[in-house]
Amino acid sequence: MSDPYSSFISTGPGRKIARQLGLPQPANLRRYSPGQPLLTGPVLVTGSGAGADALATELLSWDLDIRRHAVPKEKLGAIILVLDELRTPADLEVPVLGVGSSLRDLMPNARVLSVSRTAADAADPAQAAARQGVDGLVRSLAKELRGGATANGVLLAPQTLTTSTSALAALRFFLSGRSAFVDGQFLTVTSDAGSPTLNHDRPLEGKVAVVTGAARGIGAAIARTLYRDGATVVAVDVTAAGQQLAAVVNSIGGTALQLDVTSPDAGQRIIEHAIDRHGRLDIVVHNAGITRDKLLANMDQQRWNSVISINCEAQLRINRALLDSEHFRDGPRIISLASTSGIAGNRGQTNYAASKGGVIGMVQATAPLLAPWGGSINAVAPGFIETEMTARIPFATREVARRLNSLQQGGTPGDVAEAIAFLASDAAAGITGDVLRVCGQNMVGA
Repeated sequence: MSDPYSSFISTGPGRKIARQLGLPQPANLRRYSPGQPLLTGPVLVTGSGAGADALATELLSWDLDIRRHAVPKEKLGAIILVLDELRTPADLEVPVLGVGSSLRDLMPNARVLSVSRTAADAADPAQAAARQGVDGLVRSLAKELRGGATANGVLLAPQTLTTSTSALAALRFFLSGRSAFVDGQFLTVTSDAGSPTLNHDRPLEGKVAVVTGAARGIGAAIARTLYRDGATVVAVDVTAAGQQLAAVVNSIGGTALQLDVTSPDAGQRIIEHAIDRHGRLDIVVHNAGITRDKLLANMDQQRWNSVISINCEAQLRINRALLDSEHFRDGPRIISLASTSGIAGNRGQTNYAASKGGVIGMVQATAPLLAPWGGSINAVAPGFIETEMTARIPFATREVARRLNSLQQGGTPGDVAEAIAFLASDAAAGITGDVLRVCGQNMVGA
């Protein structure tokens, strides 16, 4: 869906008018395409501990131009603050204020990243305060950056190294154009699990992935992105969407499965199709979902039950079949579509928000059940994404929704798909039970 305002202010006269009137000036975001450089410009890596030294050495092997100290007025492609050895809140002063002046030297679409440790695992209250302080710091900084620049963070569990496979994978994701619409967010690396990606343009080579709700919108974008990254895709949708489903499948060379995900045997049918047609099943993306919005005072049983059934209960039922199957045991990946409505709530969406909040709870509880097979499960929570659904929002409401995030624009279905493709990779195996928001950092709510 087009964004006429963003198109207008991308012109010289439009920029001038926006600047004079103090209007939002959304930047043209750098999005990923195969073969492009990870990023342009030098990378400043700050921190004096062993973790910072090891990380800087590793990043040099990525053919990045690494700086350990700021060079005055040198334009930077990224700043990485390694804060893994914090002991008290006072420890934040030197590293944080030390990069303050370098923020003025950031290039358009630059990245600012923190690498720190989880507050819940701190040894004492002072250390917990320091670690949790990084959360507020990064989220606030993300709202200060301009020109398409973003700020995100990687959190390390105890004994997890800054150079663990999944920590490096998270850093690469955040540095790249794959994370264009991810801002003010954290990924938690719970273990050193994961195998390094040998081909960063095709990290899913040889994998078989199932995507539900794949006939249109975000689901179709997910199917195409997983295919681009090397996966063979089974595209699932209801019979009524058969023609659109066939078009998606024909464009990616996968197979189609016409299926109602609320059917009691949906999980078994997905497994049987993947094994019979492709010989394996590695990745399942729960994308199928609906909205039936009404104020709770006007909510009827049909609207409530249909949303809960499709958006949440169907995922639970399919996951039970996957967990019971001997065919889903080789480092399996499950990624579920949640929503920012399930985190911050949204007027008129009590049923939808309950279903998506339920998805988050399901993901957190399912993570340890997949651990014995080296598996992972995570959720991706989109914010305002330019789809057919958001195109039906009244004009004024739609324009406000587009601007109420740090990047001052709506995301694309491809932005959601990039996050899912990353979490589906073997390099991200050490990230599980997590929720990644793809929302440009909503300015209101969570």
